[in-house]
Amino acid sequence: MTGESTRNAKRQAAFKLGVSAEGRAAVLLAAKGYRELARRWKSPVGEIDLVVRRGRTLVFVEVKARAKLDDAAWSVLPRQQRRIVAAAEAWLAAHPEHAGYDIRFDAVLVAPGRLPQHLVAAFEAEA
Repeated sequence: MTGESTRNAKRQAAFKLGVSAEGRAAVLLAAKGYRELARRWKSPVGEIDLVVRRGRTLVFVEVKARAKLDDAAWSVLPRQQRRIVAAAEAWLAAHPEHAGYDIRFDAVLVAPGRLPQHLVAAFEAEA
C-alpha cells in the first residue's frame, strides 16, 4: 500500500466508526425519549453529530468514539466546543421554528464492548 492509500483507508475506517457510533448514540437517545431532528448536520462553521428534541428542549449532541470511555470523555476540547456552538447557532438560524426552545449541549461516549454513555449538559455555550 502506498502512503496515500494507507491514509485513505484510515480515513474510511474512521468515517465508518463515526457513523456507527452516531447510530448507537441515536438509538440510545431514542430509547430515552429524544426525537432525532438531524444527523451529521454540516454548516460552513462546523458539524453537529446529532440534533435531538425532547419536549421543549433542543439538544446538540457530540458523539465521541474511542477505545475507552475515559478517553472519549476528554476528547471534546474547548476549540471543538466553540465550533459546535457556532454550528448550533447556524442550525437555529436555519430552523427558526425552534427559536423558543431551551438549548443544551450533550455528549454521547462510545467504546467497543460498552454501552454508550450519555453526558447531559456536557458543556456550556460559553466555552
